[in-house]
Amino acid sequence: MALDWTRAAARANEIAANWQREAGPGGAVVLFDRDGVREAFAGGLASIDYQLPFTPQTPNRFASISKHVLAIALLRAGVPLDAPLGHWLTELPAPLAAVELCRALDMTGGLPDMMEAFWQQGVPFTATLSADEVFALARRFPSLSAEPGTEMAYSNTGWRLGQRILERVTGRSYSDIVTELSGELGLAFRLPYDAAEIVPCLATGYWRDGAAWRRGHYGFHFSASGGIAGSAADLAGWASALLAGRGPLAGMLERLTIPRHFADGSASVYRLGLVCSRLGETEIVGHGGSLTGYRNHFLMAPAHGAGVVVLTNREEEALWPAMTVLAALLGQELPAPADAPTGLFVTEKGPFWAEFTRDSISFMGGYERLVADGAGGLRSLPAYLDIRLRQEGADCLSGLIGGVQRSLRRVPADTALDDRLIGQWRDPHFGTQIEIRADGTALMPWPSGGMLSRLTPLPNGRALADLLHGPWRSRPCLWLDGAGGLRVAGHRARILQMKRVG
Repeated sequence: MALDWTRAAARANEIAANWQREAGPGGAVVLFDRDGVREAFAGGLASIDYQLPFTPQTPNRFASISKHVLAIALLRAGVPLDAPLGHWLTELPAPLAAVELCRALDMTGGLPDMMEAFWQQGVPFTATLSADEVFALARRFPSLSAEPGTEMAYSNTGWRLGQRILERVTGRSYSDIVTELSGELGLAFRLPYDAAEIVPCLATGYWRDGAAWRRGHYGFHFSASGGIAGSAADLAGWASALLAGRGPLAGMLERLTIPRHFADGSASVYRLGLVCSRLGETEIVGHGGSLTGYRNHFLMAPAHGAGVVVLTNREEEALWPAMTVLAALLGQELPAPADAPTGLFVTEKGPFWAEFTRDSISFMGGYERLVADGAGGLRSLPAYLDIRLRQEGADCLSGLIGGVQRSLRRVPADTALDDRLIGQWRDPHFGTQIEIRADGTALMPWPSGGMLSRLTPLPNGRALADLLHGPWRSRPCLWLDGAGGLRVAGHRARILQMKRVG
């Protein structure tokens, strides 16, 4: 099949031109093949403050696109991925120590995500925390969010721990390893360890607050889970070398995308820092990234030796723009848009809920765009989480979400707050407290006195809290566990176990 570079370039130029017309934050769209960069377009501003243009050479934060780089470094160092985390990190509590490194990296390890675990305890993502302070929380985790191998639930924790393992094995800082590895290909990746570290010419991240743009801020230590900075041109050069198996990346794409399986033998689309999916008849590989004010995605079609990078410094979805460019390049039709039933749905038991718009789903707070699957059902593209659902009447959907069979039913409009939820609750392990009030609000953990949240009642002793901090929203499910306790759960962390106070 001949690749249509002209059509793809026209679509990429259209995306960049829209950013340019807005005169706000922007980004770059870069097309590449096995030989390197083919076309590059950019628009908008890298800095609104100083009116600096965004170019294909502008350094940006890769966010979670960074993950597969660590996987490559671990493979090159000969670290055995089937060994348990406790083989190297003896300080970890027993549930975490027993998780195999490969499951920690392919998101089936049940590891609670650090940021969400902190947020549920009242520590926002803007809090400045060092690597050791973040690791100290992992050492206190009393349990996993799920049994290893049973579910794919996105978590950065395994990648943070993977970095710590690599540094102990090699005796080197991961920042130096990233600089050296990219430098072998003539590229300039950097791993700053926090937002205060200067990266020359780095694009400022922005998010929209109503009609105005605001600077994004992320306080946690930057790690292998999402900390690398570099330009769109450099990322495209890296992806080109990955496709070609050039230099230090020889054979790495094949090793990164070896099928990963759940404990029941079924396959997961999430591999070692890369997501394997399809666009029409073409197998594609890629990953997205999101940090406050930055949204990115890169996609590759290995059989055709080509792909696209979209890096932006604006808090807007990057997957769909990348998909439209790749579809133009491959001459493939984009998936038909979904027509999902809108509203809030929940499983019969447990903390599992989903909110649908016509073309998207938020599953326990994890967003995915939905498309028609061509057989009467719905599926995610996916960016991170593989979702395959079929509608069963107006008020029920069922299917696989992250490898687990779920049946979701519409929440009745007249659902009232269950009186059993009302009261003071405290987690004895962490000391975290929640007060659920009869007026349908909850005083949630937060620095300096807590944050009041309006609750959305769910059937069978459950309710959703709603916390907004900057551009990011957290909606933990508060649910009675049947043993007299209150559990707090999100897609990425489900470890708070509260007892009634008084």
